Amino acid sequence: MADLAPRAPRSPEGRRQTARQRALLTQLEDLFLAEGFAGFTLEDLATRLRCSKSTLYALAPSKEQLAVKVVGHFFKGAADEIEQRIAGIDDARKLIGEYLAGVSEYLSRASAVFMADIAEFTPARATYELNSRAAAARIRTFIAKGVRDGVFREVKAKLIAEMAGMLIEGIQTGVLGARAGVSDADAFTALSDLLLGGLAAEGPLS
Repeated sequence: MADLAPRAPRSPEGRRQTARQRALLTQLEDLFLAEGFAGFTLEDLATRLRCSKSTLYALAPSKEQLAVKVVGHFFKGAADEIEQRIAGIDDARKLIGEYLAGVSEYLSRASAVFMADIAEFTPARATYELNSRAAAARIRTFIAKGVRDGVFREVKAKLIAEMAGMLIEGIQTGVLGARAGVSDADAFTALSDLLLGGLAAEGPLS
């Protein structure tokens, strides 16, 4: 597991960010989560955060790169928080349940407009895709552990692991949410129910 000890992030020039910059990044994240980012200019953001544009330029050299930075900050925060949430859990069923519950809860902070802006902005969407692939990989490791521990049925585990990866990709691309009329957070909750039901050592799938 990666070292989760808190470290001050670096500025675009590689310097450690100041406390003020870290606070602004958190404020930007809260603002974008609530209202999205596509409709803002740097001047708008400076006004809303009561800072100068030069202060924002110290975080990123353009509004687009600032958006990518904030999206990355959001998903990194999710990854760190979820890994801490599952630390010490040994039961594969609980690992999957807690991991996907953590994903769902974190994504529930994001408004529909924020998720739509991510989907429509390629660099931000790439960040979401990267995190979705990482989530799918984690689920595969939990399923493999469950098979080794005898709590999941081996005959279906590999297939279900690959299906989970495809479902996570479908959630990330927005296809599943659009067809089912649910948010990404709700989709991850449903995925947890589906996996835990389908992988049980005893159940309808034999």
